[in-house]
Amino acid sequence: MNQTLTLFRLQQTDSRMDAIQSRLEAIRLTLENDRELVRARQQAEATEAGLKSAERGLRAAEAEVESQRIKIEQSENSLYSGKVRNPKELQDLQNEVTSLKRHLATLEDRLLEAMLKHEEAEESHQASLEHLSQVRSQVATQSASLTAENNSLTVENDRLKSERQAIASALDERTLTLYENLRNNHRGRAVAKVSDGACEACGTNLTQAQQQAARSGSQISYCSTCGRILYAS
Repeated sequence: MNQTLTLFRLQQTDSRMDAIQSRLEAIRLTLENDRELVRARQQAEATEAGLKSAERGLRAAEAEVESQRIKIEQSENSLYSGKVRNPKELQDLQNEVTSLKRHLATLEDRLLEAMLKHEEAEESHQASLEHLSQVRSQVATQSASLTAENNSLTVENDRLKSERQAIASALDERTLTLYENLRNNHRGRAVAKVSDGACEACGTNLTQAQQQAARSGSQISYCSTCGRILYAS
């Protein structure tokens, strides 16, 4: 049995399974916490709060204007009713009406500002709702695609698990333990292929004897620099 070839096949299978697990985790995080959707939702909530504040400001400004108009109407009724005959009192009423009208102009300016702010807040909120709707649609499309990919990768991973078990069963316990320890110590890569006379993992140039030993497969040979198992086809 060519142990090195078996170990290389085991490494290929494990590397693919590692890549699948990494991708599955990335898909899970994307599906559970889409950043753009979160930002769009937060923006919609913020503009909704702004719109409610603008509505309160508009209602308050309208109430102040209405109250001031009622005061003016009451003062003018008193002024022109004929009930007040004292010249000083009439003059005071006239001055009061003038003052009330002057303040009404100020309040009407404030009302206009409140109306403009309310209009801007409405437009901003509507725009944020439209953006949120677009993002939700994009996320739904993306989610369907990611879910399909997730299912496909899960099926492939299950198949690879069976293949790995079959490959690993061809190795004795000591060799398999050696392989697992190397994987743990070298970020998941225990076996390195010899490519152009060098260790593909660390790039160390190998002697002809090392290359031949890696090619024979009768015994396990190691890279003198990184310590990984060498395989040469």
